[in-house]
Amino acid sequence: MTSFYQELNQSGKMSDEKENAQSRAGIDKWIFRLLLLLIGVMPLIVLANIEQVVSPLISNIDVLSSGAKGDLFTHYKALFVIVITVITGVMLLAKVFFMDGKIRKTPMNYAIGLFAFAIIISTVFSPNITVALNGQYNRSDGAISWLCYLALMFIAMNIEYPKNVVKYIMYALMPFVFINLFIITMNFYGKDLLQYEWMQSLVSMALPEGASISEGSTLVGTLNQWNYMSGMFAIMTVMYLAWAFIEKSMINTVVSAITAAVSISVMFMSISTNGFLTVTVSLIVLIVIAIKSPVKKNMAVGLLLFVVITMPVFHILATENEQVWDESFGFILGGNPYKKVEKTNVSFDDLLGSKAYASDQILELPILPEQGWSPGSGRFYIWEKSADLVKERPIVGYGLDTLIYNFPHFNIDARGGNNSESTIVDKAHNVYVTILYGTGIFGALAFLIILVGSVLVGLKQIVLKNNLILGPLVAVIVAYSTQALFNDSLPGITAVIFVLIGILFGIQKEEGKTQAND
Repeated sequence: MTSFYQELNQSGKMSDEKENAQSRAGIDKWIFRLLLLLIGVMPLIVLANIEQVVSPLISNIDVLSSGAKGDLFTHYKALFVIVITVITGVMLLAKVFFMDGKIRKTPMNYAIGLFAFAIIISTVFSPNITVALNGQYNRSDGAISWLCYLALMFIAMNIEYPKNVVKYIMYALMPFVFINLFIITMNFYGKDLLQYEWMQSLVSMALPEGASISEGSTLVGTLNQWNYMSGMFAIMTVMYLAWAFIEKSMINTVVSAITAAVSISVMFMSISTNGFLTVTVSLIVLIVIAIKSPVKKNMAVGLLLFVVITMPVFHILATENEQVWDESFGFILGGNPYKKVEKTNVSFDDLLGSKAYASDQILELPILPEQGWSPGSGRFYIWEKSADLVKERPIVGYGLDTLIYNFPHFNIDARGGNNSESTIVDKAHNVYVTILYGTGIFGALAFLIILVGSVLVGLKQIVLKNNLILGPLVAVIVAYSTQALFNDSLPGITAVIFVLIGILFGIQKEEGKTQAND
């Protein structure tokens, strides 16, 4: 009798475990679908929003003063990120507490925890708590957004994925690539979509009655401006090239090569050097993936197709706008074969020279710095002044996205570093400087551990275990880390990257298991 009940209980446990396993699989499937929705749809959101901004400063300068201010690109993206984070977070908790789910034990959990702690502390002790919490009205990159990025990464690390996970990611991001190709091409050829009434009606549908898009607004793409477009589409370029190098299906190889060519075309039209430098540095990872690739024929076809499409497109774009060369190959090679030579009229006075004489009375004036830019279009000046701020609060920082309210504006030396002493600096143009300034040295350390650790883990899997399915994700992280040297963070970029970092950890091959790439 006793043995009968023991067997009954054991069979019941087995039944419960099987039911829990099925429930966990269902939850993981839905979380993955929501993550795909996030990375595929969220970067495309362009909706106007108006909010009342209360500035920490009293100023008659518009960007520093309080009032009703509008945004097209980040408010609803950030809202979308928050909604997806909450839903997927609740689902993960349900899996853990009610379905016997397990949290992956990895050293990366400590980095995530340290980063989250640094963000919270920096926000609590920020001189501008409200801004640090929400971010600037036109950036939405404060503590709430960054905590969501970390939560999404953690969630993505702790679910199971199908074998075709990378393929699903690639196809989810294709609408983002091709829609932005259309938008930026229109802008590049002087037909800005935002000047069309139907587009204005579309992006302003969430505005209150009586509000409208301000005159002079432009639509470069679904991200805020040129620098962000350049950096993001450099990331897309190396990601799709890496996919072309590992795909066994010739159809997918061709599709990925075409998408990579479209991505680099968008990058060229963004007319910003940071994208070109990002692709150049990321070639190191692409070479490693190419060497390890078991499908050399497909890889060669994909690379050839990419080059065949890219070369004539680049020529057409550079012919239309010579800056396309200056901000890409011209940065390294110098000169510009596309530069149009213009004849200049030389006057008689120019040949003889002209002089103006002051009175014999010598009037000594203060010597002003010569007007100009520091290296990186003023970036080095901004980084130098930001470093001075960090020295004053190295542990807790100032809070994320608050630089505009603490930067030393109107310094006379800005003439030589930022071209004008009246320039208002609202961001660091460097994600690392942004994190260091915002969260202090511990937050910056945790951020570096996340990026470097994910690259090292991915490369180890690729080089030592031939787990090439991780190739496109490693290429993404390397590209993001590179463009972050010259660019800022936005929900439309950083949320996508942190989800992909989490997926990388989620699908890396465990010892003793094999991962097949279809």
